[in-house]
Amino acid sequence: MDAAGGGAAEERWASLCNCVVNFLLEERYHLTALELLQELQEDGRHAHALRLRSFFSDPALFPPDLVARASSAPPGADPQSLLEEKIASQEKLALAEYDLRLAKEDLSQLKLELQKQKESSPEDPSGLISDALTHEGSSSQQDKRDVKISALGPLKDNERKDLNCAVKEYLLLAGYRLAAMTFIEEVPDQDLDVWPNSSACVPDALRRYYYQYLSSTTEAAEEKISILRENEALLKDNDRLKAENDSLMKSREAANNQVSVLRKSLEATHKDIKEKEKTVQDLKQSVDVQRKELNDCRAEITALKMYIEGAQSSKQLFVGNSDGLKRSHSIATSTGFSTSLNKEDENSKGSESITNKLTEDAQKDIQGVETSAEGPQVSEAPVSCSTDENGGYGISEEDKSVLNGNLHGASMTSKSQGGSDGISVYLSDDRVPTDKLESPSKQKSDKMGLETIKIVSDALPKIVPYVLINHREELLPLIICAIEKHPDSDVRDSLTHTLFNLIKRPDEQQRRIIMDACVELAKSVGEMRTETELLPQCWEQINHQYEERRLLVAQSCGELAVYVRPEIRDSLILSIVQQLVEDGATVVREAATHNLALLLPLFPNLDKYYKVEELMFQLVCDPSGAVVEVALRELVPAVVRWGGKLDQISRVLLAHILASAQRCPPISGVEGTIDSHLRVLGEQERWNIDVLLRMLTELLPFIHQKAIEACPFASVDPTSSAPEDFFSVSSLKLYATGDTEWSAFEWMHTDCLPDLIKLACLLPAKEDNLRTIITKYLLEVSRLYGKDYLEHIMLPVFLVAAGDIDSGDFTYFPLSIQSKVRGLRPKTSTAEKLAILCVFPLLLSGILGSPSSRQQLEEYLRKVLIQNTKDGSFSMHHTTEIINAVRFLCLFMEHHGVIFNILWEMVVSSDTNLKINAAALLKALVPYIDVKVASTHILPALITLGSDQNLTVKYASIDAFGAVAQHFKNDMVVEKIRIQMDAFLEDGSHEATISVIRALAVAVPHSTDRLREYILFIAFNLTSITPTGDDIERRRERANVFCEALRALDATDLPATSVRDLLLPSIQNLLKDLDALDPAHKEALEIIARERSGGTLESISKVMGAHLGIASSVTSFFGESSLLGKKEGGEQHDSAAPNAAQPNPQAPTENTRFGRIMRGGFGDMLRGKAKGADEPSTVALVLLNISSPNAEAGAG
Repeated sequence: MDAAGGGAAEERWASLCNCVVNFLLEERYHLTALELLQELQEDGRHAHALRLRSFFSDPALFPPDLVARASSAPPGADPQSLLEEKIASQEKLALAEYDLRLAKEDLSQLKLELQKQKESSPEDPSGLISDALTHEGSSSQQDKRDVKISALGPLKDNERKDLNCAVKEYLLLAGYRLAAMTFIEEVPDQDLDVWPNSSACVPDALRRYYYQYLSSTTEAAEEKISILRENEALLKDNDRLKAENDSLMKSREAANNQVSVLRKSLEATHKDIKEKEKTVQDLKQSVDVQRKELNDCRAEITALKMYIEGAQSSKQLFVGNSDGLKRSHSIATSTGFSTSLNKEDENSKGSESITNKLTEDAQKDIQGVETSAEGPQVSEAPVSCSTDENGGYGISEEDKSVLNGNLHGASMTSKSQGGSDGISVYLSDDRVPTDKLESPSKQKSDKMGLETIKIVSDALPKIVPYVLINHREELLPLIICAIEKHPDSDVRDSLTHTLFNLIKRPDEQQRRIIMDACVELAKSVGEMRTETELLPQCWEQINHQYEERRLLVAQSCGELAVYVRPEIRDSLILSIVQQLVEDGATVVREAATHNLALLLPLFPNLDKYYKVEELMFQLVCDPSGAVVEVALRELVPAVVRWGGKLDQISRVLLAHILASAQRCPPISGVEGTIDSHLRVLGEQERWNIDVLLRMLTELLPFIHQKAIEACPFASVDPTSSAPEDFFSVSSLKLYATGDTEWSAFEWMHTDCLPDLIKLACLLPAKEDNLRTIITKYLLEVSRLYGKDYLEHIMLPVFLVAAGDIDSGDFTYFPLSIQSKVRGLRPKTSTAEKLAILCVFPLLLSGILGSPSSRQQLEEYLRKVLIQNTKDGSFSMHHTTEIINAVRFLCLFMEHHGVIFNILWEMVVSSDTNLKINAAALLKALVPYIDVKVASTHILPALITLGSDQNLTVKYASIDAFGAVAQHFKNDMVVEKIRIQMDAFLEDGSHEATISVIRALAVAVPHSTDRLREYILFIAFNLTSITPTGDDIERRRERANVFCEALRALDATDLPATSVRDLLLPSIQNLLKDLDALDPAHKEALEIIARERSGGTLESISKVMGAHLGIASSVTSFFGESSLLGKKEGGEQHDSAAPNAAQPNPQAPTENTRFGRIMRGGFGDMLRGKAKGADEPSTVALVLLNISSPNAEAGAG
């Protein structure tokens, strides 16, 4: 039995040893395998070492001659020295083992402390479990048939480390210490003494892996892996389907809401129609009753007239005198009325005849009325009369008031004198006793007033066109009174139309006057007439050709809504505003936005909320900045206060912001690259994101106030506490316990900030404007919520999103929120690089750039730019992205001092990499500083770097000097750059020359004339030197750089002397080395030489030909015997004299700056296209010469 148990143990030991051998050979740990072979042979386990022995004895892998040389003892070695070396090695080994034992004891203590910390703050072990499952699934694939480890794909880093640690543990337990030490040395990229605490870290791990392997099969492991992968795919599909389901449910809810709103609107419309039909029936009945009463009154009037005639026959003398008195006073009264009209229209031309006609009609009407007596009082009492100082008779004050009241109908007072702002109409209250109202004289007075109103109503449309525009406002009291009093609806509509169209194209002040008159009229006539008479005028002019009239319609929607029924406000008036929002004129949309904000508080309910919200977002994204300003300043706060749905607006707003960026195409279609995540924003999308971010900033005070109002902690008193106390450290500690819900507070760091981070990860580096708006929003959040919220909530969120999770403190986050925040950490190397590129600038400028975090910003920048670079982490792998982030930080002038202090530390550092990074950073900061900062900070730092002994540092500063020359034209700055460039050129190296010319060529279009002369002088001197050496690549690089510089100089205005003495000779020098010239550059230089040479082209061409030893291409194409020369000669000379001695006249050259710029920037276009009818390209001329061999004879 013991023998059987020992045999089984030996078999298991042999299997484990075979697994280790396979692993070492597959992973190419040959030194460890060799040590294991020797120790197996020393232990007498020759059977287990068969595979290793056959591997190392393979002559194809290990040639015998190399093995003999390696195994032979060095010359002069003796047994005694070898023994001494062995003793020394054993002593060293003992010391090393002692150090190793001490290190292991320290390591075990650290593990215990780490385990205690993990127990005090446990985390979700789901990630560890998934790693263990993956590892077990991978290990189960190794079967007894020697299946390779690579059959499951390449090993992951955590799998490789677990296997390496297990093999090292096995070698130590088996006693193969030398093999274990060799194995540790052969795996330099992993610390095998520290095994991470995971499910794979178990005692005697390799044996446990082996037992797990034996207990399963290959098919089961493969099935398990496939199930895991299928499970992951199903989870992703489930999430996608959930998202689609949510979107469909939202769409369904919106559709249901819209259907319900439409149903309610339809019901209200039906109800309104029924009410109007009922009103019409009531009015018809009322008309019939009034008609009967009118007939009765007429019969009574006839009886009274007969009674009066009988009374007059007995008192003829008295009545005659009384009639004369009444007639004289009536004429005087009508004359006064005419005088008043004439005074109102004294500045009107052509209105006198109309006014006189009105006066005559009024006098006739009054004389006709005077024939009737004044009621029963005449027979009952004598008429009270008095004699005035002229001997005439006067009428009692009571009769005067009745007559004047009936004549004018209403007393109107105008507040507008000249350029007044409005008109106020006061209607008189005829408070007459009941017996007077019932008297026949009152009936006559009302009839007389009605006749007067009709006369005025008929005359007003004829008067208005002849009144000066600036004085038409004086007619408004008459128009309003006529509209109010006239019984005919058609006439009222005509007068209302006249009121709205009083001025054809009213300006702002005139619209204000007309609108005030409409408001006064609406106050007087009531809701029903306002709806039926005023609002139709708005609807008719909604598509008027003049925007001033449409402006008046928009203005009336907000101001007349008070005087109509509530159900009309959110139906008819809202539909008018909705149509005006679509208007093509900016001022009309602006007015519609303003009046929509005025209209919202008057709505009776929230049935039209979603429609109003849609209009709000449409106006916020309007292409006009003026409309956007009004929408953000007035409409957005009005919608928030009216609807009370801040959460809805915030959610939709963030969705619109992200959707605007996500709908844009990526920069690159290559998956896995950074450009595949960044988007190319169109103009419309960029504008939408801009204004929506500004809208988010406008909503911030409401969001902040709502968070304060929803504070659940009793320790903070809402009435006496300051706003900062709600987000202090004490409140954040209570929030971190997770005992109470504070969703209004959590929205900022669980929804808003993560969405802004997602948006930032979609923006390319050039979108600094949008990134600046996000930064300002973050600074405003930190200002409102306070320093504690910034430090303990916002900073950890952005540190995690930027990839610096080690610096984040999650003490003040509940456990339920920590997982969401940690999920912002970039998962891949591409995501990490994207986070540094897009999120890191916001971390520096929007979080650490807060006024309360300036010291923290300096410390963090020093850590990133200096300390981490020395350690070889983070900054070494993301130098370009970090420089871009610091460049963005430089957009804010308040941070310049911090940046330049750290830059000087980098410049004076002894680290070469720091100096090179400083030069790159200085170049990036140049466009964002002024000339003073450039003189006091940038240039001294660059001069220091340019004087460095290290050539790499020195050459790295040249591009930065070029950037300074490109952006500044100050004479002192230019002089310093020239001196430094001379110092660089004194080295005489090829690299320095190339860098200087390239840097200065970039600065040519924006530099001063003095610097251009300097560049031209350098180009002439350097091209005059014949290049030495046979390296054609260096010659081509040199020629290309000079060609680009000369083409850039040609695109500027150069003096004629500089062209003659420097530019053209430099071109000749470059054309000497045709092998080094690119064909496109060669053609461009020839064209420049031809156009710049003027009349000296022939001599220059001959000189160039003499230098080259062959006929120059310019001479061939543009000389006297060339095709072009013959063409020009044929146009100027007679064909009978082909050998005339006089030179061919040159075609006038259009030497414009635009043409030179085109040549300087579009060399590829010069290659195959003609410059003009008289300027064919070189290629075209060559083809023409080839295809027309007899062209010369024909031209002769």
